[in-house]
Amino acid sequence: MSDVLKTSRRSFLETSAVVGGAALMGSLNLARSVHAAGSDVLKVCLVGCGGRGNGAVRDHIRASQETGIKVQIVAVADAFEDRARGTAERLRKEFDKEIVDLPDDRVFVGLDAYKKAIDCGVDIMINASPPGFRPFQYEYAIKAGKHVFMEKPVCVDAPGFRKVMAANKLADEKGLKVGVGLQRHHQAGYIREIGEIKEGKIGDIMFLRAYWNGGAIWIRRRRPEQNELQYQVYNWYHFTWLSGDNIVEQHVHNLDVCNWVMSDDLTNPVHPIEANGMGGCEMRYRGENRGVGQIYDHHFVEFTYPNGVKMYSQCRQINGCWNIVAESAHGVKGISPCAAGRPGDKNPYVQEHIDFLNAIVKNERYNEGYFGATSSFTAVLGRMATYSGQVVRWDEAVEKGPVIAPEVTSWDQEPPVKPDANGDYPIAQPGVYKPY
Repeated sequence: MSDVLKTSRRSFLETSAVVGGAALMGSLNLARSVHAAGSDVLKVCLVGCGGRGNGAVRDHIRASQETGIKVQIVAVADAFEDRARGTAERLRKEFDKEIVDLPDDRVFVGLDAYKKAIDCGVDIMINASPPGFRPFQYEYAIKAGKHVFMEKPVCVDAPGFRKVMAANKLADEKGLKVGVGLQRHHQAGYIREIGEIKEGKIGDIMFLRAYWNGGAIWIRRRRPEQNELQYQVYNWYHFTWLSGDNIVEQHVHNLDVCNWVMSDDLTNPVHPIEANGMGGCEMRYRGENRGVGQIYDHHFVEFTYPNGVKMYSQCRQINGCWNIVAESAHGVKGISPCAAGRPGDKNPYVQEHIDFLNAIVKNERYNEGYFGATSSFTAVLGRMATYSGQVVRWDEAVEKGPVIAPEVTSWDQEPPVKPDANGDYPIAQPGVYKPY
């Protein structure tokens, strides 16, 4: 098991010493494998050129600079031309050619652009596309023999979960390294505190709480030249097939922490076996925002783990309400916030790329796809419960859950949801919506 997957306090201290030493030595003494074109430089493509993609590629470059592991960004891809070309231009201005080599013929545009980026001689794909696309893009990259760092969530439906889990196994068979942007696993405060929980700090776990309650999020208005599919992909957060809803896209971080607390081995993480909940869309699409999208603005879910422990989950995106982003574990001997940060702790967004790159050059087993998929589907299970108003069970959901996010390869395809005659999109109705 990779060092980053160990969760005891002792393991954290050992891991810190290894990472710190590697950073001080610049990783120059590491045994290098030969990468693309017989070079010791890892060639990287970025798929998905939105805000998170631009952040992730810079975190990757910073991790390279801190470790001395050479990377070069050689291709970018996005569904929209302005995003791809804008990202390429900014990267060219910000970094010299040793770090960013992006000629126009390696700036790829369209729904199939990710294939062109992956196929142009890279070693690594950084994936920050809309979540509904990730299972297909991840599978393609692994089959092509590429290491992958993908943002969370990694799936939005049961078929996507199954596809990611199968690709995880293939990655292991090929010796490929997989990172997932659930950065709390690389955050010293979480590693310390969860390690102490596992060593008995609060005794046996009685129940857990998870929150991501905040304000309303961005909306991208329809452009006159866009067809229906283009609009939905452009405004992706507001469509369940693309984002999974906010419980999947955002709250997955908190649910992931709770699964981590309950798991001894993150290559085979513990997950809830059932969920029930309630939610709705109270404020999001009122007034000038009518007809913008279809996701809920609040969810509450009660999850049950195999040992009977409950996890109580809240997420909300409504202005003017009580805001909190946190997790808590309640044990027979006390309560833990699951994280205990200290001054000097490293930036986890950079640390996750440091750990990923170190695993590649050291050729260590490193696959975060398992807990990435399990935590993502935990969130999907919660959404299925809130949308339906039913008790939804993990095994049935994995086996019978419907396709929410079909593969789309052309702007001429019909989107899986359409507005009605009034311009409103279908919003799930509990008691009517069928989870499977």
